[in-house]
Amino acid sequence: MIGTILMIIVAIAIAAILFFFLRNGLKLLINAVCGVVILFIVSYFNLAPIGDLSVAQVIVCAVGGILGAALLIILAFFGIVI
Repeated sequence: MIGTILMIIVAIAIAAILFFFLRNGLKLLINAVCGVVILFIVSYFNLAPIGDLSVAQVIVCAVGGILGAALLIILAFFGIVI
């Protein structure tokens, strides 16, 4: 009886943890995709002097999202291209 109750409590805890991470994970995924899309648009239309896209730029945008893309664009205007 106690084992069953413990298993139910553990299952509820695991479900709550997964819900928390998936909910926040979806927001992070959307932010990362938006950052990479912004980087590709800026590069395609030559809106900023970022040069050719590199793996480092895509990683910065994937991790930083929209703020990462903004940081790369601002740095490009100051002559710092990653």
